[in-house]
Amino acid sequence: MKNIKNTSRTTPSAYRQLEEVIGCKWSVAVLKAVADNITRPGKLERHIDGISKKVLSERLRKLTDYGLLQKHAYAEVPPRTEYSLTENGKKLISIIEQVKALDMEIKNA
Repeated sequence: MKNIKNTSRTTPSAYRQLEEVIGCKWSVAVLKAVADNITRPGKLERHIDGISKKVLSERLRKLTDYGLLQKHAYAEVPPRTEYSLTENGKKLISIIEQVKALDMEIKNA
């Protein structure tokens, strides 16, 4: 009989990965800011009240790795980096907006 390895403990599920990404309070703020056309790291840091440069860098990397943001690096002096939403990032923003609308609806009921 073949031994079947349980990978559910070693490989995070898609739901678990999503939870890890949007479970952080900063991820949604970063996604919303990029959706509002604030695309450069320095501007993001100034726009998102309370976020540190280190945390912003981690979130940008995580959101890019997860496929919600796309990084654009320009070969200029000084170097310029911008971020944009991917199609999946746009879909997630739409879902976040729906959750926000539901929250407002519940609060006003």
